[in-house]
Amino acid sequence: MKRLVALLTLLLAGCSSQPSLPDFTASGYLADRGAVRIWRKNQPHSVHMLTVFRPFQGGAAVFTEYGWQNGNLTSIKRHLSGAQPDDVTLRFDGDGSLSFMQRQLAGRREAVNEQTVELYKFDAQRMLRISDALLAGRVLLKQGRWQSGNRLQTCQNEQVSPMLDESEWQRIRQFQHRAGERVNVAWLEAPNDTQLLDMTTEDDCQWEPQEADF
Repeated sequence: MKRLVALLTLLLAGCSSQPSLPDFTASGYLADRGAVRIWRKNQPHSVHMLTVFRPFQGGAAVFTEYGWQNGNLTSIKRHLSGAQPDDVTLRFDGDGSLSFMQRQLAGRREAVNEQTVELYKFDAQRMLRISDALLAGRVLLKQGRWQSGNRLQTCQNEQVSPMLDESEWQRIRQFQHRAGERVNVAWLEAPNDTQLLDMTTEDDCQWEPQEADF
């Protein structure tokens, strides 16, 4: 589970014998340039998904919401946070044709060109396939605040001690020492592995989506 390729080939065999996952799930993976979190809610005829990409080298996080209805992509909302926010909203009819598009930059609005729209649509389907594979492998995301030693308090206020490698715990302690403030930690749990995903001094629990509001 060291990179996406490994995640997508891990633990797919025998998943059919596992109990079903809940309709609302969180997963994630390490990409080449950053950490990706994925929240997903399945309903009888729709899928709602939020992805959050945070670069390793700092910089603004990218929040993207996707909606599917009866298997058809219906909406994409992308928000680039930071000093220069960039918001893109796309909506699609049932036949896949574009019904609304807008890009909001600092102080102005502009249209989204056709090539960019197609790239967003391609990326939406790619992220859905990645989410399918992660959930098939039962790779689940957890987030929380580091307390001390090998203890974390999840965003749901549970005290846990994930089965991270000692080298990963050492990275958390070193990060906290350099930062000098509370550290938030994200990690992945799969049936046979646990892996550190991301560390930050930001309070990720403040924006973690809740099932009732998602």
